[in-house]
Amino acid sequence: MPIPLQAYPLTSQNSRVSNLAGDIDSIRNSLSGTIGAGETNYRADIDALIEQAYRQIYFHAMQSDRDPNLESQLRSGNITMRDFVRGLLLSDRFQQGYYQCSSNYRMVNQVVGRVLGRPVHGEEETLAWSIVIGSKGFNTFVDTLLDSEEYMGAFGYDLPPQQRGRVVPGRPIGDMPIYQRFPRYGTEWRDALVERGCTARDENNDGLESSPAWTNGQPPAWALRLWLGLIALGAFEICRIIITIAATILKT
Repeated sequence: MPIPLQAYPLTSQNSRVSNLAGDIDSIRNSLSGTIGAGETNYRADIDALIEQAYRQIYFHAMQSDRDPNLESQLRSGNITMRDFVRGLLLSDRFQQGYYQCSSNYRMVNQVVGRVLGRPVHGEEETLAWSIVIGSKGFNTFVDTLLDSEEYMGAFGYDLPPQQRGRVVPGRPIGDMPIYQRFPRYGTEWRDALVERGCTARDENNDGLESSPAWTNGQPPAWALRLWLGLIALGAFEICRIIITIAATILKT
């Protein structure tokens, strides 16, 4: 029996703060032109919306983060912007770079902030969505957020999600963007990578790294002969100096 989404109360950092900044008219940027006509205005608008979606999901999208297939489908009208955002969140790039590097609790904060444009309403919402990820999977979590009334009311089918920060008196801007508040992975993943690297190195050669030119932990034969020759030459020179000094002392 599937576990239903747990109820959680809505919270605010300051009860005197106004509601989410901006109304629906300030969020919705209508497209100009039509797809069929291939107008320049439409192409410029859809390119801007695609870049905005990449920034919201990846903050700074590199070439490897981009998905030409999804972009082509969106420009041709085969999918909506909501489908484009879903494709980015369920892509291998996001799975490997975010989902596999974070716990369920951290992913709730990451995805809710990127999709709904706001921080979570306290630990209760984090716990409720983490149960959904644990019981139904990450894909169901993403689909539920994109199908929610909150997302559809704010962005609908044709607009990418964006930050909906609260306007706090005395501050020139609203809340910090979610991608600055939550980096791609936390300290626990960084520490785990360091521990794995140290363990693997210790198992292989007790923490000592050898050159690829070495065989079975031994240097090449020419290097060994050169090293022994240098030692013999140094020992001979030291003996010569000692004998010379002793002979000079005896003569005087």
